[in-house]
Amino acid sequence: MRDEDVDGKCRNMSACSSTTSYSTKLFLFMVPLVLISAFVFVNIGPKTPTSFLTSLSTTSHHLPPSPSLPPAPAPALSPLPPEILPSLPASSLSTKVESIQDDYNRTIQMNLINVTTSSSNVTSTASLEPKKRRVLSNLEKIEFELQKARASIKAASMDDPVDDPDYVPLGPMYWNAKVFHRSYLEMEKQFKIYVYKEGEPPLFHDGPCKSIYSMEGSFIYEMETDTRFRTNNPDKAHAFYLPFSVVKMVRFVYERNSRDFSPIRNTVRDYINLVGDKYPYWNRSIGADHFILSCHDWGPEASFSHPHLGHNSIRALCNANTSERFKPRKDVSIPEINLRTGSLTGLVGGPSPSSRPILAFFAGGVHGPVRPVLLEHWENKDNDIRVHKYLPRGTSYSDMMRNSKFCICPSGYEVASPRIVEALYSGCVPVLINSGYVPPFSDVLNWRSFSVIVSVEDIPNLKTILTAISPRQYLRMYRRVLKVRRHFEVNSPAKRFDVFHMILHSIWVRRLNVRIREV
Repeated sequence: MRDEDVDGKCRNMSACSSTTSYSTKLFLFMVPLVLISAFVFVNIGPKTPTSFLTSLSTTSHHLPPSPSLPPAPAPALSPLPPEILPSLPASSLSTKVESIQDDYNRTIQMNLINVTTSSSNVTSTASLEPKKRRVLSNLEKIEFELQKARASIKAASMDDPVDDPDYVPLGPMYWNAKVFHRSYLEMEKQFKIYVYKEGEPPLFHDGPCKSIYSMEGSFIYEMETDTRFRTNNPDKAHAFYLPFSVVKMVRFVYERNSRDFSPIRNTVRDYINLVGDKYPYWNRSIGADHFILSCHDWGPEASFSHPHLGHNSIRALCNANTSERFKPRKDVSIPEINLRTGSLTGLVGGPSPSSRPILAFFAGGVHGPVRPVLLEHWENKDNDIRVHKYLPRGTSYSDMMRNSKFCICPSGYEVASPRIVEALYSGCVPVLINSGYVPPFSDVLNWRSFSVIVSVEDIPNLKTILTAISPRQYLRMYRRVLKVRRHFEVNSPAKRFDVFHMILHSIWVRRLNVRIREV
């Protein structure tokens, strides 16, 4: 029935009410009731919670995982070398901790969780009290912050480079310079670390600063004095630092020549149990957001004193050997730096390429499986490849490095060698000879762009490999060495993009690889 017809009938009713039939009155009375009933039925129907924040308020014990975005476009990514892509064991984490599917091992490779929100277009007119939004827990706030950081990092590939007053990463030394820079800036903006206060020096909160293991002491010192990344409120921390020194344990706990590792193992295990009993954070993540740092050869073994520490936690190690359970996806390779005086005075710098008459140089003791092969083929046998067990009297080791185009860095007892950083400091292109070694900061740096990687089997062909590098290509590698060595310099206090901040960034990346959910 049209509206004008209804209106006409209403006017006739008022004028001639005595002649209106009973059926017409009943019909006009029922029409409004039907319309009102239909309107109320539509608007008080069930609403579907589609907001990301609303989905966090589920009452189930395990929150549903957020869907992942599709992988980033192939042109923006560089595939990782297969030798540094071992998977995280599925049994290493409980259901409370998730490793993000196909997430990045380098900062440029990351699948993000979808945080897009939407709202329902159906509104309610019922007089029900509106539902209050549940207050997020501290952990949920932290994970939401990390989620936004992941999204920002992924978007960096398509954005213009960001101006930086100190340094803008550029060049083939980086897998993806723009993404690394964005990730670094996100770290500076929000990364917070809680340093457990338990434990007394010398085993805890202390470490060597003037030895081949100097990174242990330097890092502990910076973390103890840092105010930018350290927080005194563990509820606001993204990661937790276990500040013990394996070097100090070897010195003060281990009985020399006893071959009894149990005192070190018990010390580490007791400390984990202490912080686990006193705080909720270790048990909440099964150690996945905790990290240690060690440059001692026994660091990897010490980390397995507690099973969750070795399998779940982030381990920043100099001895980054994949054959000894180093997992690049969750562990961090850090440089071995021999600071004999505790500073870089006199260590950084060298002449130009035209003033480097020696093709390649090495001098060092015979230990481990690689060096005997190197010495067998090249010791005192070639004027271009200077290989010595002991340097001739009056010859300076540092001068030999500064006068060489390439510096040979074979592994010793363990895969790491301080010669790598010494070569970078001297402006000498490193020649890495090892097996199973993951070079420092490989999540960011493309080592093949500024170093030569030679297999043990190719040691007899070393001169052929090096002379095949054209002068133009060598100059490129030399200039790249000068650019990347800022990432290996030790400063006190620390400076942006130096070795301390690069270690923090690698830990930051591994923390982004894990999502922790409350149960």
